[in-house]
Amino acid sequence: MPFADQFTDLAVLDLVINAVDILLVWYVIYKLITVIRGTKAVQLLKGIFVIVIVRGLSELLGFNTLGWMMEQVMLWGVLAVIIIFQPELRRALEQLGRGKLFARGNLQENEERDRLVEAVTKSVSYMAKRRIGALITFEKETGMGDYIETGIQMDSHLTSELLINLFIPNTPLHDGAVIIQKNRIAAAACYLPLSESPFISKELGTRHRAALGVSEVTDSITVVVSEETGGVSFTANGELQRNLELEEFSKLLRREWFGENETSAASTRWNWRGKKNNG
Repeated sequence: MPFADQFTDLAVLDLVINAVDILLVWYVIYKLITVIRGTKAVQLLKGIFVIVIVRGLSELLGFNTLGWMMEQVMLWGVLAVIIIFQPELRRALEQLGRGKLFARGNLQENEERDRLVEAVTKSVSYMAKRRIGALITFEKETGMGDYIETGIQMDSHLTSELLINLFIPNTPLHDGAVIIQKNRIAAAACYLPLSESPFISKELGTRHRAALGVSEVTDSITVVVSEETGGVSFTANGELQRNLELEEFSKLLRREWFGENETSAASTRWNWRGKKNNG
């Protein structure tokens, strides 16, 4: 084989090895980020990033004293990190030993989805039994910043207890809609656009009209609990499904919120024109 061909083969092999090396490094970094996501270590990473930037700028601009200080912080910071974040490091090593470190990302995501669906279902069940009116909207792809600004911004962790308390009658935030972004309660007491469709049943109140209205102008999904009947309704894509059973509601919420395929026996499904689906 000519020397030129051998050289070319080696160059291609080195290129492939370097590409795989870089991809593996990025994958490891990504998995490490998923491990520390949601912990106090995230703030540490932000601090380290700031220190590195300051160190680089001080060297670039000739700030010798500031650069020396940042260098000492980085030198001794490693020891400080080991001491301060010893529990997180130990947990990560334990997961690595059990082979769960790189499977944790999907596991955490699935567990969080289960928690969110359970929290919403539990709160809806509580309010439906006691006929506490509720209006809960879930943001998807279309941003709902304009509607969030009409209410009281919260940015709170989503729990069933907090969701229930927001709709207790005669409390400051019970009137209006709660808007949820991802796994956070973004705002409460928000105003949603009312549907002006002439085909809406006259028996539907303001909450149902608001739920239909926002589903007509965004891809959001909305849950309504009637304070007159305790019935649970669900709107998406300009359609209204009424009088849902709790199990049916839970499956529908999971499918529409997260796009998971769940078979739901929609025996009481209605659209906004008052036509029953599936005969």
